[in-house]
Amino acid sequence: MESRVATPRTLLAARQRMVGKGGLEGVPDPILRSWERCAALGLDFGTRPRVEPVTERELREACERNEALRRRCRPEIEALHADAQATDSLVILTDAEGLVLDTLGSTTFAGRAAQVALRPGVPWNEAATGTNAIGTALVERRPVEVRGAEHYFEPHRILSCAAMPILGSRGETLGALDLSGPAAVHHMHALGLIRLAVDAIEHRLFDAVASDRAVLRLHADPALLGTPREGVLVFDGARLVGANRAGLALLGLDWSAIDRADLDRLFPDLRAPVPGPLQLRDGAGRLLHGRLQAEPARPRPRPGRAPAVPAGPDAPVFDAATADLLARAVRLLDAGIAVVVEGETGTGKEVFSRAVHAACARARAPFVAVNCAALPESLIEAELFGYEPGAFTGAAKHGAKGLLRQADGGLLFLDEIGDMPLALQSRLLRVLQEREVQPVGGGRPVTVDFALICATHRDLGQLVAEGRFRADLFYRIAPYRVTLAPLRARADRREVVQRLWERLGGAARGIALAPACAALLAEAEWPGNFRQLVGTLRALLALADPGDVVGPERLPDSFRARPPALPAAPAALAAPAPSAAAESLDAIARDAMRAALDAAGGNVSEAARRLGISRSTLYRRCLSERA
Repeated sequence: MESRVATPRTLLAARQRMVGKGGLEGVPDPILRSWERCAALGLDFGTRPRVEPVTERELREACERNEALRRRCRPEIEALHADAQATDSLVILTDAEGLVLDTLGSTTFAGRAAQVALRPGVPWNEAATGTNAIGTALVERRPVEVRGAEHYFEPHRILSCAAMPILGSRGETLGALDLSGPAAVHHMHALGLIRLAVDAIEHRLFDAVASDRAVLRLHADPALLGTPREGVLVFDGARLVGANRAGLALLGLDWSAIDRADLDRLFPDLRAPVPGPLQLRDGAGRLLHGRLQAEPARPRPRPGRAPAVPAGPDAPVFDAATADLLARAVRLLDAGIAVVVEGETGTGKEVFSRAVHAACARARAPFVAVNCAALPESLIEAELFGYEPGAFTGAAKHGAKGLLRQADGGLLFLDEIGDMPLALQSRLLRVLQEREVQPVGGGRPVTVDFALICATHRDLGQLVAEGRFRADLFYRIAPYRVTLAPLRARADRREVVQRLWERLGGAARGIALAPACAALLAEAEWPGNFRQLVGTLRALLALADPGDVVGPERLPDSFRARPPALPAAPAALAAPAPSAAAESLDAIARDAMRAALDAAGGNVSEAARRLGISRSTLYRRCLSERA
């Protein structure tokens, strides 16, 4: 770790000395190099940077160019959302040039960030905004943290930022992911969370590799195969044509090895490899465990078999009842019947819908997701239906197909359908009835064919009764409704916590959840459901080291304050009534501690070891009350 003993005052003095060619001690090397680059560009750190946001049309075009990146990053951005809300921060995605594409998080901090132009449509490369985590990470091609006065320009000292570039399989820069908050708050785990998120994004890039390429997944620890920490190498014949950072690091290579290294030189002892598990030795003789995937294309499920339940690191843990709903939805979709997926935020509606798509007859065609709540009302019509050249001021020169036409042959997923404006509902109804799309600005109607899944956290029937949703559209899209139960209604919450911990790599890294901590996590309300739980588990992992046992004292301070009670779930989905001893998180913790003491025969040290907490914590929380 680089030393960060310098104070804002000394850092300011250091910048002044730097311009005057004075000495600089205690400044991290990436920050110093960035300051030097900014000085060479002639930037005056005492002034406000002259940042010109791009036009609305240019931002829309940038978002279209980077749509694949935005969709790949969506699960991680949403997983980080809970952390950003809790720490008054923003999650930020940029393109390869540092142009901010999306922000999500604290609305309070978003207002303050906008005062220094930290918002969509503004470039945050070093040439425009000086030393900052986004721009500096893109230049350095490594994770970077920039706190307070380490920013080059004075107005940016209100920020504390952590960013990491997102690299493609050939080392090309795709964009950057950033977590920014107020400098007055110490974001001790921000960089760790960003690293975990980018590792997962880059790992997922290898889910779709051409079928004529061989994919070798490897690690020194066989338990880490299949996790974002595994190394991945892609070969065209014997030639290395793609990799991730972990794969190159395991072999002591850098990105210059792409198109130069070959299988025989990397693994001299490997002869005629066949798909499946392997034990390898690299050129230095080190033992590595691997799995060769000669045909990466995902097999189609056989007719009559239940679809596979999603098992990605961030995917919800579906129970048998949800798997049954999944199978029903596949049959309905294959019969041409639309499905509505209902459930609270974070219950996995999109993950469920993607699993349905993967198992249905349209699995090889596109899955096009549209968040009806996220599209500006002024743009949603053009985004959905497309437009002709010159249809409106700022329209792209050659027009645009629109999302409905992009879904042709595949599956259209309309998320938060309850938030679609009434005026657009009538146009969507016409498309569903006539199976034709009329682009904005005229032109001939275009025939479309897609399966439809809609999702909402609202009660569409109630919206119809209130006149906020068209009844005719409701009857068209909702002949069958699937309701995903909230996490608090699951009887197997302890198992859910443990399985998510393992998926996220906790067990593989030798980090265990103490029983008391697992009990607290299982009994929490989780109004954000799986999304909130996964975000909390990621934070605990980021703060832990291999060999640690994560006890209740590692949980955030805010965790002990239960969120406001949510409306009661329907009777069929209601969670079991808690016992009197489980009325509060503190009571649950005390029960677990007393049980551990009884199991250890009153031996305090042994009970504390089993719980993964200190003896002092056990005395304070349990024994002092007995006395």
